[in-house]
Amino acid sequence: MRKCNSLKAVGVAAAFLVAALTACVSSHVLIGKARPPISPDEVQLYLHPPAKYEEIALLDTSSNHSWTITAQGKTDKVILRLKKQAASLGANGILLQAVGDQAVGSVGSGFGSATVFAKQANGLAIYVPPG
Repeated sequence: MRKCNSLKAVGVAAAFLVAALTACVSSHVLIGKARPPISPDEVQLYLHPPAKYEEIALLDTSSNHSWTITAQGKTDKVILRLKKQAASLGANGILLQAVGDQAVGSVGSGFGSATVFAKQANGLAIYVPPG
């Protein structure tokens, strides 16, 4: 009986681990016309709207499920993920809307616990015509 409960607990834990590792950390909502994909290196980040642009999609991502530890590393990860999403839609720009912290869990020991945070960011994927 005890062995059966242990195996069941291991199975449940494994299922949660698989679910956590495969959970989506990025999403988008298409609000304009997608274009052919480009390289993420070609995507420019904007803090203020350029003079002319076309809206393509609303983007949302987090640094969740990444191996980064520092706040700067987590910020770099969300910017990279936004650029990859935008590039896959043919957007050559992202109008950054927000970057912030998101509580994703806690780590505990016999001496206390600490909240684990991930960075979360969202932006508007845009196409800026050349010139």
